[in-house]
Amino acid sequence: MTAAAPAPTDPALADALLAARLVAAEPRLGGLCLRGEGPARSRVLEILRAALPAGAPWRRLPGHIDDDRLCGGTDIAASLAAGIPVHQRGLLAEAVGGVLIVPLAERLRIDIAGRIAQALDQAEAENGRFLLVLLDDGAEGDERPPAALLERVAFDCDLRRVCRLAEEAPLAAPRAVGGWLSDDGLDALAGTGMALGIASVRPLLFAAAAARTAAGIAGRAEVGQADLELAARLVLAPRATRLPPDASADEQTEPPEPPPPGDDPAPDPPGDAEDQPAPEALPEDLLIEAARAAIPPDVLEMIAAGRALRAARGGGGGRRTASKLRGRPLGARPGLPGGGVRLALVDTLRAAIPWQPLRRREPAMPGAGPIRFRRDDLRVRRFEERTATVTVFCVDASGSAAIARLAEAKGAVELILAQAYVKRTEVALIAFRGTPGEGGGAELLLPPTRSLTRAKRVLGALPGGGGSPLASGIALAGQVGEAIAARGRTPLFVFLTDGSANIAADGTRGRPRALEDALAAARRLAAERRHAVVIDISPRPRPEAARLAEAMHARYLPLPFADARALQAAVALAAPPERSGRRPAA
Repeated sequence: MTAAAPAPTDPALADALLAARLVAAEPRLGGLCLRGEGPARSRVLEILRAALPAGAPWRRLPGHIDDDRLCGGTDIAASLAAGIPVHQRGLLAEAVGGVLIVPLAERLRIDIAGRIAQALDQAEAENGRFLLVLLDDGAEGDERPPAALLERVAFDCDLRRVCRLAEEAPLAAPRAVGGWLSDDGLDALAGTGMALGIASVRPLLFAAAAARTAAGIAGRAEVGQADLELAARLVLAPRATRLPPDASADEQTEPPEPPPPGDDPAPDPPGDAEDQPAPEALPEDLLIEAARAAIPPDVLEMIAAGRALRAARGGGGGRRTASKLRGRPLGARPGLPGGGVRLALVDTLRAAIPWQPLRRREPAMPGAGPIRFRRDDLRVRRFEERTATVTVFCVDASGSAAIARLAEAKGAVELILAQAYVKRTEVALIAFRGTPGEGGGAELLLPPTRSLTRAKRVLGALPGGGGSPLASGIALAGQVGEAIAARGRTPLFVFLTDGSANIAADGTRGRPRALEDALAAARRLAAERRHAVVIDISPRPRPEAARLAEAMHARYLPLPFADARALQAAVALAAPPERSGRRPAA
C-alpha cells in the first residue's frame, strides 16, 4: 500500500513561510505582519525561529509595558538596595540581534509604536537591527497595526483564510550575500510600485532587498524574473492603493493611419528581417500581473469602488479622551496629585533616585527620610479612555418607498447592534414623515441603546407614509447629537433620504422653502463639527441629496439599490477617524 501524497500547501501560508525565511536571511527587511490567529501563524513563527541563528533573542512585548521597561531606565529595587542608581536595559535593547514579537498589534498605543519605530531606525543606523513581528488579530474591516510599524516591515501576510497547513520542509541556510540586481530590474520594480499607487520609497527598497535575498537563497548570482515577481507579489501587492492599468486595454489600440498618397514609405534597413533580434518583453508587465494576482479579491473590490485602504484606525470606537481614574494607562507625567489625579509612586521614585548622591551633600530638612524628594520629582498617573460611538439613523419615512427604506434601516440597525459589544457602539433611530403638529414630523423612536430586543420591537411598529419634513429631521438630529456629546460619546449621523423635502420647518408645504430650511439645518449641523453620511436611496441619484451632503460637510453615497449589508458597510467606512496621534492632556 503506497503512502498518500502530502496535501498541497495553502498559497497564503506558503508565501508567509517564504517571507519568514527571507527576513531570517536578511534583517534589513525589517520583519513581517501576520494577520489572523491559529495554527498557521504558529507554524510561521516556528519556521522563523528555526531559521534564525541559535541563541538569537526572542522577546515578546507585554501589553502593559511602561517606558522604562521598553527603552531602559532606573531599576528601582536594585537602586534602593545598593544605595546608588542602577540602570536596567530596555526590552528594545534586549531584542537587538533577534526578534521582537508584538501581540495584539492592532491595539498598540501610538506612543509605544513611535518608540519602537524610532528604535528600529536607530538600530539600523548603528547596525544593530532586530526583526519586528506584528501579530494582528483584528477582524474583517477592523483596525490595523500603526502605520509607522507597517511601513517598517517588508511583508504583510494574511492568514485568516488558511485551511491547510504546510508539510515540514528543510530550512534554507541564511545567506548574507544576495544576487545582483540590475538597473532594469530596479526600474521594473519602481514601475510596478507606481502602477499600484505606492507613493513611499520604503516598499521599493524592501522589494529590491527581497528579490536579492531570494536569488541568494536559490544560489543565483543575478536576480531573475522569478525573484522580481516574488518581490512584487509579497512586498508590493499588499500595499496597493489602486488597480494597475489593464494591459488588454492597451493592446486594443487603433491601427496607424496610412501615409498620404505620394509619400513613399521609408525603405527597410539592409539585411534580412528574420535576422533582426526580436525586442525583449518588458518585465514590468509581468510584475504588474503577478502583483495583480496577489491582491486579495476584497481589496480589489474596495479599490474598484474608489475606496482607498484605510490607515490604521479604529473600526468602531469613538475618539480617545483623557481620563483621571480609568481607561488604558499612559506614561506618567510631572504634576501634583489631587482633584482625582493619583500619584505614580514608582515613576516618582524613578525620577528622584538619580539625584540622591547630590542631595545627600545638602543639609537635611527636618523629618527627611532616606530618599529626598523635590517637587519636580512628583509624577501623576494618566489614562486614556475611548468613548463609545452612537450611530444615529435618520430615516426619511415618507412617500411610497417608505416600506423598502424602513426595511433596509431595520436590517442595518440589527447588523450593527450584533457587533455592539465588540465595537463599543450604540444605535439610535430618528424617523421623520408627515406634517409637524398633525401627527407627523420628526420623532426619536429609539434612544441610544445596545439592546437588540428593544430595537426589534420599536422597528416592528415603525410607521411610514406622508410628506418629507427633512428640516425637522435634521434639527432633531442636532439636538440628539448634543445630548450624546454631553454624555461623552461620539455621534455619527446616517441620513437615509432622497433629499426631496416638501414640508418646511414651520409646517408649511412647498418644495423651495422646504429645501432652503433643510440646507440651513444641514449647515448648522456642519458648524457643530458632527460626523455624518448622506445615503441617497432614490432609484436614481438626485442632486438634492448631493447638495444636502455638501451643506452638511458629510460624505455622499448614492446607493439606489442598497440592502442592509450595503448600508452597514457604508456606515463602517464613514466612521469618524480617531485622533490617536494627538497626545491627550491629563
